[in-house]
Amino acid sequence: MVLPAVSADVDRRSTADIARIQRRTLSLLVVTQIIGGIGVATGVSVGALLAASMAGTTASGLAGSAAVIGGAVLAIPATRIMRARGRRPGLAFAYVVGACGSVVVVLAAHAGLVPLMFAGMFLFGGASTANLQARYAAIDLAEPDRRARHLSLVVWVTTVGAIVGPNLAPIANDAGVELGLRDYSGPYLLSAAGLVVAALAISGFMRPDPLVVANARQPRVETAVGGGWRAAARAIRAHRGARLGMSAMAVGHVVMVGVMSMTPVYISGYVHQHGDQLKIVGLVISLHIVGMYALSPFVGWLTDRFGARPVILGGVGVLVGACALAGTAGHSTPRLSVALALIGAGWCGGMVAGSTLLSASVPAEQRTAAQGLSDVVMGVAGASAGALSGVITDFFGYPTLALLAALATVPLLALALRPLPARDGTLVQCD
Repeated sequence: MVLPAVSADVDRRSTADIARIQRRTLSLLVVTQIIGGIGVATGVSVGALLAASMAGTTASGLAGSAAVIGGAVLAIPATRIMRARGRRPGLAFAYVVGACGSVVVVLAAHAGLVPLMFAGMFLFGGASTANLQARYAAIDLAEPDRRARHLSLVVWVTTVGAIVGPNLAPIANDAGVELGLRDYSGPYLLSAAGLVVAALAISGFMRPDPLVVANARQPRVETAVGGGWRAAARAIRAHRGARLGMSAMAVGHVVMVGVMSMTPVYISGYVHQHGDQLKIVGLVISLHIVGMYALSPFVGWLTDRFGARPVILGGVGVLVGACALAGTAGHSTPRLSVALALIGAGWCGGMVAGSTLLSASVPAEQRTAAQGLSDVVMGVAGASAGALSGVITDFFGYPTLALLAALATVPLLALALRPLPARDGTLVQCD
């Protein structure tokens, strides 16, 4: 598929024009990430509890997995749209699909249809696709020495919505129950509203489209979509930096999704008052999300200043320590809260440094497809961890889950310890 044609005057935009478009894009992404973050986090905070109430503890991990695998699969059509028409329609598409999924979850819960509920969770993953792909929209027009900081800004502002979302969940849940909805399903109505607003904002205000402008500045033609994906896979295999970047994101997602998805269920095992469950889960998940996003500007600065590999190594160390703390927390909610916050911080290191390294390591003509492919791999890895987490917790306990999550970082550690080869300036401070 050929990227959209652009006029010659677009191709000749001045540096000042590019800087203005970049500022406008970042401002819009800040707003939509807050709104979308509310939508995503509100649903995520109650997804496992809803699944457990409908299908038992073992199936509760599948709720998070369904959303994560949905986010991975939906990254494929979203990336196709972006490669063909730009970031704006691709992001709007993903937000709309996520909103539809939220509505399906509510209807399925009200009707007591477990398979339909999982289908809704799958579609709800589109919201995560949009929030994740937005980080790449932030660097389409960024200067090379500021890519990590611009990307991390978009990751960071998700903190606001992500903190607010879980704490709005009890209010939305009470309102839903009063309306006759099933317990834990009301928050998904709030999610749907937030995602629709984000889609409308992207559709109305992301003009000009940063990816279209970036393509015009560096003209290139991508082959048919299938060829683009194959070329992207070859480009990632050919560059150790790209492999490290993608691995950092995938492994971080394995640890984060695996442990986080079972934490609400674990808390419900020792907190027996229903109202207290939602409040404590909301607090713990909020702190976890603070860890995921709040430090991202600092992580972005570290990546631009010292390179991606040291930041990835630091993230691995934080993940291992956090898993050890979570596995030994027992019924101590404060220790569990710190552990979840640290897991979020370790994930942030891999996400920001890995995304930047991947984008800088592959040729421009494969970059958009490689970004989409990496999110697919990351989503599948996280979904697999989420699916197994419920079974592991049910049969062996939460501490065993934390131990296995820590062991999952070993392959990434082995890859990150190898210095990256020096290249012709395409890598961002990789060593």
